[in-house]
Amino acid sequence: MAQTGTTVYSGRFEHTLDDKNRLTIPSVWRWAHTDAETFLAIPHPDGYVAVLPPARVEKLLAQVSEMRLSDREAQAVKARIFSDAQSFTFDKQGRFGMGSDLLKHAGIAKDSVLCGMGDTFNIMSPSRWQDMQRATSGENFGDMMRRIGL
Repeated sequence: MAQTGTTVYSGRFEHTLDDKNRLTIPSVWRWAHTDAETFLAIPHPDGYVAVLPPARVEKLLAQVSEMRLSDREAQAVKARIFSDAQSFTFDKQGRFGMGSDLLKHAGIAKDSVLCGMGDTFNIMSPSRWQDMQRATSGENFGDMMRRIGL
């Protein structure tokens, strides 16, 4: 049973795929969700998988429902997002099966890093996580925060 409250997806978790290509969502992230709620895993253009929890899925659906049918670019983006995405629920242990296309996109063979993003989370290969850490290390991180207004 879901508890009331807002889930904040924070922290970093290193998980290994099981023999059935399942990953476990950290328990601290799933406490407010039932195993019947639908998440959406989307291949991000930067080489990882962005996971939208149910509340963000609803927002995305509301956004795309406003797209004009005659807007070719909007319809192409919509088709790309949803044709490559994977809807999933998790089992009682918090596991869900990652599709082979998503695994290939993210470069995940066995090990993965689940990275909290506040209202969403990302799944990436350890090497992609290390690249992101290098890009945001030291003064680069402070400069990036200033540029985006934080």
